[in-house]
Amino acid sequence: QVQLEESGGALVRAGESLKISCLAPLRTFGSYTLGWFRQTPGTEREFVAAIKRSGQKYYSDSVNGRFVVSKDNAKTTLYLQMNDLKPGDTARYFCARTRNNVNYARADLYDLWGRGTQVTVSS
Repeated sequence: QVQLEESGGALVRAGESLKISCLAPLRTFGSYTLGWFRQTPGTEREFVAAIKRSGQKYYSDSVNGRFVVSKDNAKTTLYLQMNDLKPGDTARYFCARTRNNVNYARADLYDLWGRGTQVTVSS
């Protein structure tokens, strides 16, 4: 069964950094755009970052300049390095895959999701 598995979420203080990971099957890793989304209770999933097969990266305005998305092809792992974290970054973070190379910010176009990892930022 194809799965995405996030890890690395934690409780951190404002201003600190954290790196979360998403292990993906090789077939998924090489054929899809991979994205990070986040969600808080009662809200819709919010686009955070995406990386295309080519390596081209995209970020939401709220995290641009603070977060860095990357991938390790050998380890088939997607990463999200989060710097200067703020309480507003508190959410459950999900990785997902899509074949759509244009509308990478639309959660409805992603066809496989992990279960998420919780990131909590205290003030």
